[in-house]
Amino acid sequence: MDMMGKKERRGVNFKGLLKRNWLLIATIISVLLGISLGVVVREYASLSHLHKQYFGFPGEILMRMLKLVILPLIISSMITGVAALDSEVSGKIGLRAVVYYFSTTIIAVILGIILVMTIKPGVSQTADHIDRTGTTPNVTTVDTLLDLIRNMFPENLVQSCFQQYKTKRKELDPPKVIVNATAIPPLTTTIMAAMENITKDYKIIGTYSDGINVLGLIVFCVAFGLVIGKMGDKGRILLEFFDALNEATMKLVQIIMCYMPVGILFLIAAKIIEVEDWEIFRKMGLYMVTVLSGLAIHATICLPLIFFVIVRKNPYTFTLGMAQALVTALMISSSSATLPVTFRCAEENNRIDKRITRFVLPVGATINMDGTALYEAVAAIFIAQLNDYALDVGQIVTISITATVASIGAAGVPNAGLVTMVIVLTAVGLPASDVTLIVAVDWLLDRFRTMINVLGDAYGAGIVQKLSKRELERMDLTSDVDVANPFALEATLDDEECEKKSYVNGGFTVDKTDAISFTETSQF
Repeated sequence: MDMMGKKERRGVNFKGLLKRNWLLIATIISVLLGISLGVVVREYASLSHLHKQYFGFPGEILMRMLKLVILPLIISSMITGVAALDSEVSGKIGLRAVVYYFSTTIIAVILGIILVMTIKPGVSQTADHIDRTGTTPNVTTVDTLLDLIRNMFPENLVQSCFQQYKTKRKELDPPKVIVNATAIPPLTTTIMAAMENITKDYKIIGTYSDGINVLGLIVFCVAFGLVIGKMGDKGRILLEFFDALNEATMKLVQIIMCYMPVGILFLIAAKIIEVEDWEIFRKMGLYMVTVLSGLAIHATICLPLIFFVIVRKNPYTFTLGMAQALVTALMISSSSATLPVTFRCAEENNRIDKRITRFVLPVGATINMDGTALYEAVAAIFIAQLNDYALDVGQIVTISITATVASIGAAGVPNAGLVTMVIVLTAVGLPASDVTLIVAVDWLLDRFRTMINVLGDAYGAGIVQKLSKRELERMDLTSDVDVANPFALEATLDDEECEKKSYVNGGFTVDKTDAISFTETSQF
């Protein structure tokens, strides 16, 4: 009887495991099926360029659906997240998040530089042996950094939902040289003098490129959330509206995620069919190994070590909870488009406080680019090695600083790394046109570095929650005492889990999964 009971329990556990993780299992199976389907179609069917695009249509629909919910999710989560915290607490949380992002990005850059200087992937070959693909983005460092600041303060909020500001330089016509007719010097002398005196002058022309201006929206939402938080009872209606919008958007995300395995299958199969030159992977093999090993070390040693030292919990269990978001990031190579899935994994699987995730994750998806920074540092030194260009210590420091700053400026969209790559190359005097050497393999490396970016965001949310535990507890306690506070946290009973408590904060429910521990050092 006891053996029968054990078998029954095992069966129930297995069913429960399948029920909880069916989406993750289905996604992994769809990735494997997608790779197989892509290889088979590539081998046995010769599709035209048009038919290849038709083949990837279901995958395109998935990308469009995920991008559809980015805007309402960022706006609603940021406003409710900031309004739920008072200005002092949100300031502390923001500062902790930014310090974490900068620290991990610098660690990633240093790791990348150490690996590329040790493995030397560019020493054994020259730039002439590698085929160039694509075109060099026409960017200047000063204009890109100024555009970053300009985009933080968009002049039109509606326009920032679908366009970003981008500076273009227009060359001005040189002024006409007036020659004195009374004393005419020799003709050759006049021409040479005129050529020497002409300096190119430019005029800045403001243009707009397609894509959500995430940075501008985040700055606006933080300010707007703080104002609503200060308004008290008057701002409650707005807060409840944005919270309802957030809940509705997350419900939409759940529906989209059911379609995800089908979309990912065709997305990955279509990409395999599209790639024309697989020989480039052999030529760039050592460079790819350098980048991927750097990303692997950062994801399996550096980030988990930081998490364990601060949080004192198993980091690999935490990573397992984020598995769905990591697989999604790997397949669609956009940290912003992965944001809806990242929210769901962080809040439901890893039980991170919604007040933290709503504030930290959208910011992380925009400015925390560990994988991109590591990749840019490796790529810049790899191009220097290809050109037999010796870098001194000062130039390596310049690469590390520029890669860190440029990665923060990279928006959470596919291939933004190539634009910032040009900035890094220009900073140390390397030819910007050499960025075309690494374009051929960029689509694959982009997926892996996006996955590391998403993992870094998630670890950041866990670390910030641990560091902000006392402030969050204090908010819970003061809100319980102050009944007149319109954003009071009222204890309510959860229907599904009677043992756990849920606290209503300004109209939205914040799940509290960890029991509040009262320490002797607490003011209360």
